[in-house]
Amino acid sequence: MWKNINGKLIHTTDSSRINFRTNISMKILDRLEQLAAENDTYVNYLLEQGLQTVINNDFIDYNKIFRPKDRVQFQSTFDKEVLKQLRLFAEKKNYYMNDVLEYAVDFIDPQKAYNRQHRNRIKRV
Repeated sequence: MWKNINGKLIHTTDSSRINFRTNISMKILDRLEQLAAENDTYVNYLLEQGLQTVINNDFIDYNKIFRPKDRVQFQSTFDKEVLKQLRLFAEKKNYYMNDVLEYAVDFIDPQKAYNRQHRNRIKRV
């Protein structure tokens, strides 16, 4: 993110985002990467949008028996508030966070996700 301070652009780290590492199905991750490329966005922006939908609906129907066996480590940055909501939602519904992430993939609307240029936005101070 860029900040406009006294007419000068200064590149800064977005303090509302934090690093997050989890495990996610390789098949799902491949699908997300393809969807992100098609819609000029990033995988984490897509996941955030899907998570917001699931959390706002306050419903999850995920069968733990059918958990994918091809999970790989996934690391990215996520909005602090979305991760906080995800932790609370997963705890309340008695699921792991990566289960909720994988479930949320089916609720992604790429048109509502941030595009790649969001990270280069200019914030006026």
